[in-house]
Amino acid sequence: MIRFGLRLAVAGGREALTRLIVIAAAVAVGSGLLLTTLAGVNAVDAQLTRYASVYPSASTGGDADPLWWSTRNDYFHGEQIIRIDVAATGSNAPTPAGVPTTPGPGEFYASPALRELLAAHPADQLSDRYPGRDVGTVAPAGLTSPNTLLAIVGGTPDSVGKLPDARQVSDVGDKPALPETAVNLILGVIAGGLLFPVLIFIGTATRLSAARREQRFAAMRLVGAPPRLISTVAAVEAAAAAVAGTAVGFGLFYAFRDLLAGIPFTGMPFFPSDMSLGVLDVLLVALGVPAGAALAAQVSLRRVRISPLGVTRRVTPRAPRAYRLIPMVLGVAVLFFAISFRPATSDGQAAVFLPGLLLIMLGLIFAGPWLTMVGARVMARYASRPATLIAARRLADNPKAGFRAISGIMLALFVTSVAVGVITTIIDNRGPAPIGSTDAGTVTTVFDEKVPSVPDPLFAELRAISGVRSATAVREDPDITNGGEGGLIACTDLPYGRCADGASVIEVPIGLSRWRESASPATVWPAASFTLDELQRLPVGSMVVGTDGSAAAVERVRTVLEVAFPSFWVGPNVPGDFESDFADTLRGWEQLANVIIIASLALGGCSLAVSVIGGLTERRRPFSLLRLSGAPVRVLRRVVALESAVPMLAVAAVAIGMGLLAAHLFLRAQMGYTLVAPQPGFYVIVVVGLAACLAVIASTLPLLERITGPETARSE
Repeated sequence: MIRFGLRLAVAGGREALTRLIVIAAAVAVGSGLLLTTLAGVNAVDAQLTRYASVYPSASTGGDADPLWWSTRNDYFHGEQIIRIDVAATGSNAPTPAGVPTTPGPGEFYASPALRELLAAHPADQLSDRYPGRDVGTVAPAGLTSPNTLLAIVGGTPDSVGKLPDARQVSDVGDKPALPETAVNLILGVIAGGLLFPVLIFIGTATRLSAARREQRFAAMRLVGAPPRLISTVAAVEAAAAAVAGTAVGFGLFYAFRDLLAGIPFTGMPFFPSDMSLGVLDVLLVALGVPAGAALAAQVSLRRVRISPLGVTRRVTPRAPRAYRLIPMVLGVAVLFFAISFRPATSDGQAAVFLPGLLLIMLGLIFAGPWLTMVGARVMARYASRPATLIAARRLADNPKAGFRAISGIMLALFVTSVAVGVITTIIDNRGPAPIGSTDAGTVTTVFDEKVPSVPDPLFAELRAISGVRSATAVREDPDITNGGEGGLIACTDLPYGRCADGASVIEVPIGLSRWRESASPATVWPAASFTLDELQRLPVGSMVVGTDGSAAAVERVRTVLEVAFPSFWVGPNVPGDFESDFADTLRGWEQLANVIIIASLALGGCSLAVSVIGGLTERRRPFSLLRLSGAPVRVLRRVVALESAVPMLAVAAVAIGMGLLAAHLFLRAQMGYTLVAPQPGFYVIVVVGLAACLAVIASTLPLLERITGPETARSE
């Protein structure tokens, strides 16, 4: 039976060979993306492990001498630099990951990306922050990503022990510092957005010429073939195409692995070696995909097994009912409910939002056939041309088949619309300060410990930097309680605005964000109840240096302040440093969402193309009769195009609208934000992708004229 099944699959004529190739191509794409998903999960695990080596937990005990460790953040041109200060307390202290030995005092290691920055910029802007001897490069084992900016600086136990967040560790990288489950969940959702259209594609391809195959198997049943033989032949035919496609899928994965590693699944690219496959991953795809294809082939022949005569009795399927809208309406209601009832814990919020989004997603798929039927009836009611009427009646007759090939597009557009809407709104509300704002060149450093005073030579060094306009020491206000945000300066040192009448000492905000809100030439600063003599006896809480906003001036100021005050917690920063880093991460997710849109629409176009080809093959005799009765070929082409294009465009509009609505409800309930419309680039990608799908469909239309000749209209 296996030999007979292979003979039918390979030697069944041009139609059988074409079907075999199309199914193999669909399985190749699906298995390639499935391998990418599994490798992506492994890459996330590897990245989290290395992340733990950058932020290890305090641990002591065992035979190893503890290693003093302090991880801090710095910035350069808006990019985050991770600085790790280490000091060994004995000869058998652990060594940081990625370096051969622990650096001693006056030594440091730099990552490849940081090394490029050090070589490309003047020393007084960056490399002076790491005085001493450069002893080597940090290997990938100590980096979370290829573009990580990291410096491992050696010191003495006494000096490192006094740094912020200093801790002793006896094991580096023993516990992941990121929520691995959450990251894998996000990656799984994204993978689902890609794999669902792939499954639709595979399912559509396996149904190619389904009617003719059912008739062939029904004829075999009528001449005495048992159901087991039919199932075996169908399974062998599907498995042969799946095995070939899976082999090609492995080749595609390894051919594009390096490019796939550059996609920021977690906001950061991976090393190519991270995208690895385990033995179980390989077996899962190599054995599971062909087995799944064989199972799908057997399920598709259930009508033949029930009754071989039932295949020839073509009846109109039952029309979908309006109750299919219930899950989608319930999902929207859950998100509306979350606006007024927001759980206090993150687990409680997830328990409300995730079911709501899943209900909408499932509701869109469940309601799709009903929406297709309603649209077809509306199109038929207002049809003014024969092609429109025929296409509308065809869709209304079997809306499930019309919706099946485009359901993947609907889900992908909904998921990405939600993601892009949320990301765009968060970036708009929490992104970097606008370029050219009043304090765009203000560098602020907040001291982790009280500093009695700032030496005069430091003021002179800062003011000697080209582009520096002011340098002010903000002293702590003893009247501010713990957690408050405010400071005191002399009126003569005021960088912005003017003092209140008669004031010699004024109150100013000490935090960087408050400078952004308050700094303005028209600001009038309130007087403080301190004299100049009392002010000089108060400790310094922060330094504020105003520049002309040039990158060179800002980075030189950072370097001077870090060298003067090496125990910083976060390096001297300007407005937008934190926000830019956060926004860059979100833009990485936004870029990934755009990749999903492009891939999903491309797969959707392929599914539609296969569906159109299958429909033409199965309906070539009715189309031939229409041609013999006088219908021009252009009318028939218009019928086929409308049957595919109208549902796709309608589904795209509904999916995007529901996605943006869900994003708005989520933002209102979770953050109190109002949805900000996505950037024009999002709509351009959607329009171009849909246009590409239409072009793929149009490429199948020339087949219509070749398969609808007079010889096809003959009764067989």
